[in-house]
Amino acid sequence: MADRFISGERIAAHVRFLASDSLEGRGVATRGETLATEYIATQFSLAGLQPVGDGGTYFQKVSLVGVESLPETKLSWLLPGRTITMKLPDDFVAVNRRQQTDQAVNAEVVFVGHGISAPEYEWDDYKDADVEGKVVLLFTNEPPSNDPNFFAGKALTYYGRWTFKYEEALRRGALGAVIIHTPDTAGYPWEVVRNSWGRANPFVKLQPGEPALSVAAWVTAEVGEQLIASTGKHLDELLALANSSDFRPIPLGLSLRGRIASRITTLNTHNVLGIVEGSDPDRKSEAVLYTAHWDHLGVGLPVEGDSIYNGAVDNATGCGVIMELARAFAERTPPPPRSIIFAAVAAEEGGLRGSEFYARHPVVPAGMTAVNLNFDGLLPLGPSRDVTLPGYERTTLSGLVERTAAELGLFILPEAHPEQGYYYRSDHFSLAKAGVPAFSLRLTGDFLGRPPGSGKKAREAYVANHYHHPSDEFDPSWDFSGLEQLARFGFEIGRRVAELPELPTWNPGDEFLAARETSWRNEE
Repeated sequence: MADRFISGERIAAHVRFLASDSLEGRGVATRGETLATEYIATQFSLAGLQPVGDGGTYFQKVSLVGVESLPETKLSWLLPGRTITMKLPDDFVAVNRRQQTDQAVNAEVVFVGHGISAPEYEWDDYKDADVEGKVVLLFTNEPPSNDPNFFAGKALTYYGRWTFKYEEALRRGALGAVIIHTPDTAGYPWEVVRNSWGRANPFVKLQPGEPALSVAAWVTAEVGEQLIASTGKHLDELLALANSSDFRPIPLGLSLRGRIASRITTLNTHNVLGIVEGSDPDRKSEAVLYTAHWDHLGVGLPVEGDSIYNGAVDNATGCGVIMELARAFAERTPPPPRSIIFAAVAAEEGGLRGSEFYARHPVVPAGMTAVNLNFDGLLPLGPSRDVTLPGYERTTLSGLVERTAAELGLFILPEAHPEQGYYYRSDHFSLAKAGVPAFSLRLTGDFLGRPPGSGKKAREAYVANHYHHPSDEFDPSWDFSGLEQLARFGFEIGRRVAELPELPTWNPGDEFLAARETSWRNEE
């Protein structure tokens, strides 16, 4: 059964330190990173994990390019007879993905609905429109549906993620892409976008001749309403048009002009890696992988005088859990047959960069990694009978996970908001793209001892008031017994997977199955 010595108090101590003001929000390539990663490496060492980073250390170097839009950045919309000048970051945020210090913008604008091209669903927002050298304006998310065979029904697919929108615009030859933010289509308020983009954004360094968008941006709904006024419709009417397969791109008769001034820096950040070597000579070259991202937003735009984005829930909690799991596995005698790897990864807030790097440079190849269990954004408000594991049902591990939950008295609930696409927003996604069966673990439902509906209210309040805000701080009144409960569940899943005779995979027809099969061929 699950390790009874897993301690919520130890998880709380880790969270308290990682979320303290002295770590200055754990920004990538900052003093806060050094303190955070050294702390995690020290905890791995004290637990007895072996280092599997570069040069026999616990650290895997991840080299990125930081692109920070400066206050001199000016963008305006030129309409017939008038100009709409935007204020950074109240009206818009923007990044020059070409990684240049100064980028001029002067391009015609075309509205392309959701900006999706999905042949398998017979959906193409671009139709035959030529957007070469133009700026596309669009909504995030995807057409709503309750049909599981059409964009996965209510659940968001990767087509609905804002990252896909920029990727597709680039494939179409667009100069730039601008997303109109609404709380409903994005799933979070404007302040989350503003706070997340108000700093250096990390990117993998472009290779010579590699294409990139000159402008990747978001604008508020208020700005969007002004821009589409020329169509004679309101924003909600335009969204309704975009939700139809008959939608065709709309030239708006306006242009985007200005310049993006950027500070370009080299960001040398690090993943922290440790291993408990497996006990079976034939299976210790295979592994179960636990992940959590250590980074947050660092020091940023002040909110009520506070500029430190502590990231207590997001994601000091996940790091606290994997450090406690590392200790529990290291103390287990004998170790499981397969090895257990722990990775505290970098730059999740900048686009899953640390886990992406690990997936490309793994300790154990993707084809020999049995599962990735990820922990991210855990509210420490006490125990719950309910858990959610987005994506577990897509893998051949679903039966094992369900049996384990039942034995621990837990009920697996479906995602409360599958339309927000959480599966594509955390580090397990990087491993899934490499073929590894991967999902995150979270408590959900109501917390025990609290009134019905309180769990939902608490999570909504966190997203509205604390997510990506300086107020995401450690609270001494928090109850970590729920995170202890979740860690035990994660421990038991990992232990059982480490003992399976065969490596797990994705279910037939899943979008990641081809990558799994490719990873296996690479090991032949």
